[in-house]
Amino acid sequence: MSEAEGVDVYWLPHCSTCQKAVEHLRGKGVTIRSLRDLKAQPLEHAEVEDLARKVGGAETLFSKRAMKYRKMGLHEQTLSEEDLLRLMTEEYTFITRPVVVHGDKATAGFSAKRLDALVEG
Repeated sequence: MSEAEGVDVYWLPHCSTCQKAVEHLRGKGVTIRSLRDLKAQPLEHAEVEDLARKVGGAETLFSKRAMKYRKMGLHEQTLSEEDLLRLMTEEYTFITRPVVVHGDKATAGFSAKRLDALVEG
């Protein structure tokens, strides 16, 4: 990976999973071009759509582990791709974190194996 390439990370600075992912990337010598705090700098709808496309779809980006998922009764509903995108735009906790973007591909959630494949491939 060239210096100019690097990765962009969408995260929450106090999230231990996000911190582990950033440490993993830095340990591999990966340049982190930007760190975007999803709570402090919420994503626009178009940005959520773009991230969903890069990770392989809204289902992959959407976190069913968010506390609000059950509270809002979403587990009892059939949600369309547009519903998922809208929910992630309205509420950052529905976005699986961290999201690491390299070029036109991305991975959501921390998996050393997936991160390595993203930056090496």
